[in-house]
Amino acid sequence: MPHDLDMPAPARTAPARPEAAADSSDLAAVMAAASRPVVRRRRPGMWVLTAVVVVLTVFSVLSVARNPAMEWSVVGDYFFSSSVLEGLWLSVWVTVLVTVLSLLLGAVLAAMRLSQQPVLRALAWGYVWIFRSVPLLVQLLVWFNIGYLYPKLSFGIPWGPTFVEAPAREVMTAVLAALLGLTLHETAYATEIIRGGLLSVDAGQREAAHALSLSPLFTFTRIVLPQAMRAILPSAGSLLVGTLKATSMLSVIAVADLLYSVQIIYNRTFQIIPLLTVACIWYLIVTSVLSVGQWGIEKHFARGTSRSVPGGFIARYRGSRRRTLEVEA
Repeated sequence: MPHDLDMPAPARTAPARPEAAADSSDLAAVMAAASRPVVRRRRPGMWVLTAVVVVLTVFSVLSVARNPAMEWSVVGDYFFSSSVLEGLWLSVWVTVLVTVLSLLLGAVLAAMRLSQQPVLRALAWGYVWIFRSVPLLVQLLVWFNIGYLYPKLSFGIPWGPTFVEAPAREVMTAVLAALLGLTLHETAYATEIIRGGLLSVDAGQREAAHALSLSPLFTFTRIVLPQAMRAILPSAGSLLVGTLKATSMLSVIAVADLLYSVQIIYNRTFQIIPLLTVACIWYLIVTSVLSVGQWGIEKHFARGTSRSVPGGFIARYRGSRRRTLEVEA
């Protein structure tokens, strides 16, 4: 009898599991929900609060603008006065020079604070501690009156011959005392700004550059510094604006800055509020220009990153309006 042929058994199809069907339907529901436009939750309380703030702001502005004591005609007469413009120019160039010097010296001190040498770290820390602790006004007065501590200033070899010697009151003018006081004070803050920016760069960036045999100078200038600038620039811009406002303290040591110039005028005319308004408007204008420049520089260094510099009020309003129209459509 011939052997029976072994026929393969037909493959059995596994029945579809109800769990898999449920998972696929849930996934489809999630994908469909994700594709829908997001509708923001309406908050009537915020609109009421916004309306109250706007009304109070408008009321305050109109109250000041319509006050007869403002004497807007006097503000217009002295706004472009030659003495006011000279004081404004002095405030601007002192601000720029002090900021540049502070950032340069701050970079050196930041490198010292990050150094492996404990002596350098201690010296940099001591500098920051002293000049951040003493108020700026006190530092300005100390430098302006340095002649009482050292009647003569000399330059030469320590415990050796003196090359140049002059009375301190002739050398330490009011403008020089202002530059020294502001620069040394702002350098302490610039040091911490730059140090924080350098520490914000991941250490793996330096390690990768070292593994590729890149030079330390190339690593710092082309890899570390561009990334650190994103963290340094916002605080450096605030330092610049703060230095401009700090120049108003120079009037204490008789430096003819913007505030000192308007003080000289209102001490003669007794029109205090209008002249102070002139100074306030000029400070607002210059600060606004500096802020716009800072925003442009930050936007430049933020290119190619996920973190972008937020736009202004108009850009945010347009984006919000566009999203609202998409939801309504």
